[in-house]
Amino acid sequence: MMDNVSAMTVITLSGLSGLEKYRIPLFIATFLCYCLIWVANVTIIVTIIMEKNLHEPMYIFLCNLCINGLFGTAGFFPKFLIDLLSSTHVISYAGCLLQGYVLHVYIGADLSILLLMAFDRYVAICRPLVYHSVMTRQTISILIFFAWFIPLQLISLGSLTVTGVKICSTHINKIYCVPYLVNRLACTPFLAAVVVPAFNYTFYFCHFCVIFWSYIHIINTCIKSKENQVKFMKTCLPHIICLLTFVVCILFDLLYIRSGSKLVSKSVENFMAVEYLVVPPICNPLVYGLNLTKIRNHLLKTFRLKL
Repeated sequence: MMDNVSAMTVITLSGLSGLEKYRIPLFIATFLCYCLIWVANVTIIVTIIMEKNLHEPMYIFLCNLCINGLFGTAGFFPKFLIDLLSSTHVISYAGCLLQGYVLHVYIGADLSILLLMAFDRYVAICRPLVYHSVMTRQTISILIFFAWFIPLQLISLGSLTVTGVKICSTHINKIYCVPYLVNRLACTPFLAAVVVPAFNYTFYFCHFCVIFWSYIHIINTCIKSKENQVKFMKTCLPHIICLLTFVVCILFDLLYIRSGSKLVSKSVENFMAVEYLVVPPICNPLVYGLNLTKIRNHLLKTFRLKL
């Protein structure tokens, strides 16, 4: 019997149970949201790529942040839209692992890119004389490479800990897969499935600490100069808004996955689960597009020409 259970390759996602009568409105709202995410992020990406005067470190990092937003949401929205139109909400075991891998890489890469953006602002404001010698094209290329490479490797290691394990249940009470919940399906969870994620959480918590440390120095420097205060409001404030939005959304999801609450309705639970896949990908391009003068001016110029 155990061998038959462990051989099962289909996992049931029960996050949408009880919401069947709202399927069509949810599908329309989700589809429009996904379209908005694509339009907003692609607009910023194309603008930065096509406009040569935007080929600066801050804008290159922003471009990667938007690309990562598209990457992460691609791991959730297509499957979720299909589930909204289906009476059965299932996913293969391999597909479940792949979805969890994509979503976790998205989180890791987002934090890595936000760290690079904080480093860029730190050097620009606190060490302006060495900015151009530090933030060279070669340095930027290396930083971006590791911002993607490290999450890909770390999350791969975490995913391997739950690959091929014997599962005694095929039920996940969520609208998408995450490795933590997949590990809970295992008949005998591996120690590595606890140790590796703990290391990853610590690693990315250090990212947040470094960002926090850099902004303490940035704020101290800006207090002494009106010019730096203007620079802070134009370039650093959007970054802080995007960082706080992302971290708060992630914390909501992590806390609920591990604690949960019977007092929270299914709708609220689902909203908390998808916040980090909806709010940051929409806010990042909008906040930066509206606050960064060069991007805003270029977009206004482009739309005026088209009109």
